[in-house]
Formats: sequence, C-alpha cells, structure tokens
Amino acid sequence: MFSGTRPVNLGYADGKFAPPSWKPNTVSSTVEPIDKHYIEPLPFTGTATTAWKRLRAIVASSKGATIVTDGETYLYAEFSSGLLGFVDDVEFAIGEKAGTIHARSGSRLGIDDLGVNRKRIERIRQAMLKG
Repeated sequence: MFSGTRPVNLGYADGKFAPPSWKPNTVSSTVEPIDKHYIEPLPFTGTATTAWKRLRAIVASSKGATIVTDGETYLYAEFSSGLLGFVDDVEFAIGEKAGTIHARSGSRLGIDDLGVNRKRIERIRQAMLKG
C-alpha cells in the first residue's frame, strides 16, 4: 500500500553508499561519524566469505525481507512492514577495511522512521556477533 518507488541511486561505489537525505529515516556506515545518520559498520571475524554467507542467511530469514541483489560483495534487500507495506531499502557491502561489512538502511517514504532502520541494523549486528 505504501511501498513507494525503488530509489535509482542504490549501490556501493568508491567505498560509499549514496548519501542520505536530510530526513532522519536513514542510517549509513559510510557517512562521517559526526553525521546523525552514521552507524558503525558490522564487524566480523574469520573469512569474508563466511561472514558474507552468514549475513545473507540472516537477511533472508528476516521478517519482511526480500533479497533483490545478491552479489559476492554487495547485497540489496527490501524490507516491508507487515500492516501498511512501507518499504525500506537495505544495502550491505564488504568494506575495504578488513573485518567490516558496511550497511545502509533507509525508508522510502515519510520523514521519521521512529528508529526502525537503526534498530534493524543493530539486530543484524547482534545476529552476526552470535555466529
């Protein structure tokens, strides 16, 4: 019902995702740490291949998630809310720095997401740490 339109500026290039808008409904690990949208990248131990497989499994099993792009170093998923069908665009990319996966999660519609995108990435972080 409130799915909005898929953004045209998705992707990971030159070590960055597209910058967030002024709205507080997006988090990104590739903006400057002083930016209100900043969130820490996801750390991992072991090989990048193993961590990436774990991330894919976590995202695929997440409620409302549909993986759209599943590459060797980039993953894009759409997360739909149950009742009204709001869609958030969520991206992950293996970072240049060893042991990190960058993350970006943003709402397509609205201004304030009540912290949903930040909480989503933190849940995924916790699931990665349990692995």
